[in-house]
Amino acid sequence: MPPHLSLMHRPGASGWGYPGTGGFLGLTHAPFLLSADQSKRMQADNLTLRGMTLNDLQDRMKLRSAFDDLNRSVDRSGTLDGMDEYAKQAVGILTSSKLRDAMDLSKEDPKNLERYGWDDPTPVRDGAPRMQRTFCLARRLVEAGARVVTMNFSRWDWHGQDGRNFVNGRTDMPLLDQAVTALVSDLHERGLDKDVSVVVWGEFGRTPKINKDAGRDHWPQVSCALLAGGGMRTGQVIGETNRLAEYAAKRPVTFGEVFATLYTKLGINLSEARIFDPSGKPQYLVDQGNEPMHELV
Repeated sequence: MPPHLSLMHRPGASGWGYPGTGGFLGLTHAPFLLSADQSKRMQADNLTLRGMTLNDLQDRMKLRSAFDDLNRSVDRSGTLDGMDEYAKQAVGILTSSKLRDAMDLSKEDPKNLERYGWDDPTPVRDGAPRMQRTFCLARRLVEAGARVVTMNFSRWDWHGQDGRNFVNGRTDMPLLDQAVTALVSDLHERGLDKDVSVVVWGEFGRTPKINKDAGRDHWPQVSCALLAGGGMRTGQVIGETNRLAEYAAKRPVTFGEVFATLYTKLGINLSEARIFDPSGKPQYLVDQGNEPMHELV
């Protein structure tokens, strides 16, 4: 099971739904991309050998290695090593049914699956489709051994479009609420709430005032996030804006604090853990001054 998986659905606009990369850590740490569209038979077919024996696969891997005679010392970016890691993950997937079984929602209890809601594979304009059962897929992948699973849901860029801020809000918010509630409840019922952290957020907030098109624009001054599980002390509202939701008035929380909290709950010592970028410069996981949220840990 690859440790980092992306269930990002293809959005209506190619620039959205970016799953991220491994950064200066290289391709080894990049997400393994999965299609979460269960309507495509290709998904299941790509996770099996389709008639090829294990001996045939081994022969092909040897042939590939024979062609790969480049001098890797010239590859300072680590790209080739990352490609090797991807190849290892691909072979692992093909020689085990673990990932395929996790992606097969027909193996899920129908009553439990119904709690998550229903899938609509149609992209919402230039955003992602409303695929509520992807939340269940994420839980199944974590149970099967994945360490990180990322996903997207619908479209939240409501600048106007004939008052879509109000129309889409009444549609999408209940759907997201249902899927997240089912996921958190499912994790608790399975005894996974101490081991699995759930993070729901975007990259910024929306303007506290409605614009001339009955929509809301980008607002980086303040946003919100939902955290659940991970053995955290949940059931709290941390931070407070002014009465117009324009800016943080009490206990502002930074992105770095959230990451520091998640790393700490993973058992990582932030004062000791460091990695080296391609120039050899040591990098810490979060910028100095970002401590775990004392309210949660």
